[in-house]
Amino acid sequence: MLAALRQSRERARTAKALAVALTAQARQPVFFREYGVEDTIDGRFDMVALHAWLVFAALKAQGLPELARALSDTLFVQFDEALRDLGVSDMGMGRRMKSLGQALNGRILAYDAADDEHALSEAIHRNVYRGRTGFERNARALAAYSLGAGQRVVGSDLAAGALDFGPVPHDMTGL
Repeated sequence: MLAALRQSRERARTAKALAVALTAQARQPVFFREYGVEDTIDGRFDMVALHAWLVFAALKAQGLPELARALSDTLFVQFDEALRDLGVSDMGMGRRMKSLGQALNGRILAYDAADDEHALSEAIHRNVYRGRTGFERNARALAAYSLGAGQRVVGSDLAAGALDFGPVPHDMTGL
């Protein structure tokens, strides 16, 4: 019993470390300045969702479903806290959390369904850039970054809470 409790606490600590690293990467200013992601609540959510997809895929590849569940719980606690900081009352919290859950799940499913860089670019264009004309190049750059970052994440020691996305290219001129 005590061993299970200790293991659960350790998993929660590891999930918290992964969530902190994931969120820090998603909030890198380069995504908003260079990649053209809107620096809004929605834009920030989309970047967290994109990076969460990379981590969840790596957790699946590493056979860590319990840690994936703990990470999901941790992320939703962060979402709850952020909404409360914005002044959302308890009355509307359930509805908003359900909407966030559906949005996160929808994005993860869309990114999972992308079987190549072009398809991922299209999914990112639809979700992150809301299909706006003129952001196709940005979506291609974000897709290329995501595929490279995903390889780095898979190589990370996630069970120990270590998460490496690699560097974020600051120059999109080659794309």
